[in-house]
Amino acid sequence: FRVGTTWLQGVLAVRVGAAIKRRLLAGALRLLPEEVRLDGIGTFLTQALEAEAMESFAISAGVASALAIIELIVTGIVLRQLPVLLLITLAVTFIAGWMFRNRLDLWIRMRMGMTRDLVENMVGHRTRVAQQPSAQWHEAEDQVLSEYWHCSYAVDRIGAVLVAGIPRMWVLLGLAVIAPSIAARTESGTQLATLFGGILLGFTALKRLTYAFSEVAAAVSSCWRLRPLFQAASRPESLGQLLDDNVDCPRPAKVLEADRLSFRYRKEGNPVIQSCNLTIFRGDKILLEGPSGGGKTTLASLMTGMRHPDSGLLLANGLDRHTLGEHRWRRSIATAPQFHENHILTETLAFNLLMGRNWPPTAQDMIDAEQICRELGLGPLLDTMPSGLLQMVGEGGWQLSHGERSRVFIARALLQKSDLIILDESFGALDPENMRTALECTMAHSESLLVIAHP
Repeated sequence: FRVGTTWLQGVLAVRVGAAIKRRLLAGALRLLPEEVRLDGIGTFLTQALEAEAMESFAISAGVASALAIIELIVTGIVLRQLPVLLLITLAVTFIAGWMFRNRLDLWIRMRMGMTRDLVENMVGHRTRVAQQPSAQWHEAEDQVLSEYWHCSYAVDRIGAVLVAGIPRMWVLLGLAVIAPSIAARTESGTQLATLFGGILLGFTALKRLTYAFSEVAAAVSSCWRLRPLFQAASRPESLGQLLDDNVDCPRPAKVLEADRLSFRYRKEGNPVIQSCNLTIFRGDKILLEGPSGGGKTTLASLMTGMRHPDSGLLLANGLDRHTLGEHRWRRSIATAPQFHENHILTETLAFNLLMGRNWPPTAQDMIDAEQICRELGLGPLLDTMPSGLLQMVGEGGWQLSHGERSRVFIARALLQKSDLIILDESFGALDPENMRTALECTMAHSESLLVIAHP
């Protein structure tokens, strides 16, 4: 039976753990841009760490709690003389478990808050150093650490009562109840052995159950905090797939057409875009200028499908998103977002360039990527890298400069070979010579182009 239990734990560890990770990844990919921007890096890091508690429950606590229930049922059958004592012990166990759950929930909230604040402080460390006196840098952290210590002490104390105290209390009470029978010798040796065995079995079951209680409490609290990601994973796809991918889309003269588009970030807020009309024909090269906060980036996000308009009509190649399908829409319109919304992942340069194509890349994909890079002025960078396009870049690899990153983002968009390329302030980090080189390459490799820039 124990061999079977160990085998079942291994199966759950693989299958349930993988299912949880897939669900969380699906939820993360379906988060809205506003949700990502408002929560920040620290919140998502704490959510990822909390997933470990759920996985730990799937590996051990789930099987342990089921096994404990079976053992308690057997204990109740064997100890027919002690049913009231067993029920009282179980009631005390559940009360202590509930108290432990409440304190653990508070402790997890504090720990997640500390992790979130630490990450955000690390991101904004230079700003804090510049704006605060050195004596005040750690005042908030010291106060939070003090509260966290007291909370941890309370959790450990009730946890010790739950895990260590209750099973031993059961043994002592059970021995006290059967002590008169032992002294009077009213029970046979077989009956006494059965009573002792039942008490020890109950001790094992309670020990397993109280341990599972702590894991269940942590899993419930973690599940509650991971609820936004789970809910995001269950969101229905807003775009249909009515067209077969094997069927070629029409190529009308109008690549994109917007009619009376309106959008606001909050229902009660003022519209950022109102009654916007725009038509981009195949072969157009458009420069969109405007002041900061005027809605240029919001309009680009509507075009690419990152956000959905509150009203109005938006067509790509003569079809709306529901008809065209998400995959074809994003294949028709590619973008290089603003620098702070774009990323170099810790992978090879080829991976960062060809993310919009099928993976692994073909030989022609690698040739296209190198050609685009050299035309954008990244030839010296490729010649310097020992592994060329296969060189690891990002935080854990080769460090790219601000201008090199900008050109990688441009190359990533161009390599998707979409009908319309949208570049959102992609040339702002380049010096005049590199900007001219990058602009010539962009004009040559984009069928239709929309460049967003400040005046």
